[in-house]
Amino acid sequence: MPAPRAKLGSNWLSPTDIRSTITRIQQNRTRHASILTRIGEQVESHRASVERSLRGLDARDRTSVINKSVSGHRADLIRETAEPRKLLTRELEQLRQSVQSASTHYRSPVQMLTRETLGSERRSRIMQQIAGSGPAELASLAEYAAAQKDKDLGAALCGRVADLPRAERPFSAGELADVMCGELHRELSQAMVEAERRVLEALEDEQIATTGKGNAQRSLEIAMLKKHEREIGAYAPDHGVEDDEEVAE
Repeated sequence: MPAPRAKLGSNWLSPTDIRSTITRIQQNRTRHASILTRIGEQVESHRASVERSLRGLDARDRTSVINKSVSGHRADLIRETAEPRKLLTRELEQLRQSVQSASTHYRSPVQMLTRETLGSERRSRIMQQIAGSGPAELASLAEYAAAQKDKDLGAALCGRVADLPRAERPFSAGELADVMCGELHRELSQAMVEAERRVLEALEDEQIATTGKGNAQRSLEIAMLKKHEREIGAYAPDHGVEDDEEVAE
């Protein structure tokens, strides 16, 4: 197996930063959707007004005139709101890229546990003390670390067990780290998937509004992201995640 390669250009976001970024994405997504909703409402209001004013016209001609008027009015509204929509989608894309870059720092609970206890003198002392420990003692200490949620001991044990041949490891480092950091890892993993979904939804809505046609590949990606959110299940899905069930499956 080739040695792993570090992604040295990745962005750093703390868990608090990620939560804050998700909130900004949610807010921008809501603002963008509100603009499009208002356009739809204004278009329907215009349609109703034109229909009332043309009641005496021949039905065939009436339909044609109404459609042309509505289409023109909608184009005007799309053009008038282009700048604020552009600013919102541009910031959404920037926020998405920031979260995507930071995701490399949250690949697993083991990675998070090791980083959190980095520089701990207690962890260093424990590593020295267990350097010669056998499988039975390591297994007992792993049980104790899990019961106490002792991150220094847990990180030291994960580092020690990694030095053993796979067949001789008395516990899984991943399972031990999951006890310490698994809940936070799942929360942040779902949040990062949610960020991707929300931005793609905004871009899809924007394309439909400006061209009248969606992107089939993007729609599939959105459905798969919704499915992934449900599978992680760190927190209750927000409005929209339950949609497109058939496509996701």
